[in-house]
Amino acid sequence: MKILDRYIFRQFAKAFLFTSIAFVCLFILVNMVEKLDDFMEKNLSLWEILYDYTLLIPSIILIISPVSALLSSMFIAGKLSFSGELPAIRSAGVSMRQLLTPFLFGGIIILVLNILNAWWIAPSAFTKMNAFEERHFKKNSSEPHENRNIHILEPGIRMVSIGTLNPDCSKLSTVSIEEFSGARLISRTDADTMRYDPKKSEWVMQNASTRFFTGKSEAFHFAPFKPLKLALSPRSLVELNIEPDEMDIIHHYQYLAKKQSAGFSGLERSMVKFHNKIALPFASLIIILIGVPLSAKKKRGGLASEISITLFIGFLFIGMQKTSAIAGDQGILNPMLAAWLPNILFLGIGYVIYKNAID
Repeated sequence: MKILDRYIFRQFAKAFLFTSIAFVCLFILVNMVEKLDDFMEKNLSLWEILYDYTLLIPSIILIISPVSALLSSMFIAGKLSFSGELPAIRSAGVSMRQLLTPFLFGGIIILVLNILNAWWIAPSAFTKMNAFEERHFKKNSSEPHENRNIHILEPGIRMVSIGTLNPDCSKLSTVSIEEFSGARLISRTDADTMRYDPKKSEWVMQNASTRFFTGKSEAFHFAPFKPLKLALSPRSLVELNIEPDEMDIIHHYQYLAKKQSAGFSGLERSMVKFHNKIALPFASLIIILIGVPLSAKKKRGGLASEISITLFIGFLFIGMQKTSAIAGDQGILNPMLAAWLPNILFLGIGYVIYKNAID
């Protein structure tokens, strides 16, 4: 790395570190004001409060990294421009591409750290934070949570309907299983309960009433116990209560694969979250392509205009992320497209700004 590159990289790194710390403190302060009454009501100690907010930091960093990267790149590039250093650098034959090199090197480091954060650190912290808040803030947390009215499409021709299931999902109540041949219903089995036998890896229906439909006729069969092999397991049912933010990238992928193979519907939100874990770390690198070329030319208003432009672009990016995520959750957009759309649009904007800057 050249002396000039090292100089710019150090300035960018310092600015990014400072802005990140400032944004994290701001987020924590706003959140603390909202939750202050809860802290006082529960008589939490200072160490418990610090522990709670320490677990929140990884998630905050993921959100503010693009804005911090944009603000840092625009501030350093703008500072070079307003101080007269940038014209001297450009007159020495340094192209816009070469000027971008130390910024992009910093962006790659941020990208790697954000990947580690989004894929492993933040999910682990989110799980611990949920457990902490469940223990201290949520009322009646000791009461078991029950899922109700679940419909699962088994691979092939079965539709499993479950009225309720207990917390460990080893016992299901009010179970109905319909088997189809194409679009035609060929049988339906209703049972009061269904339990899982871990030794045989199968479900056993109690008081199972089965009706068979053949043409215009109908046959009936009753069995006190009816063993049944299903693709779903208690573990896959337990995972219904796991938040997507609590899963690391590998667990999240396996979770979606199992749910899709078991015929679960309504996975759009979890799929958007999965693709966001991949797309969001790249945002900081992409947005630098906007910040540096945009600040490479002197503008009226000085530092105030730089900050205004930065905040506008940053919050526009965050707003676009939220909007596309909602569209993906509701099935309006493909989940992968919903996660990557802000990055794609801002990459295009960055390319246009970069081309105009080198002309």
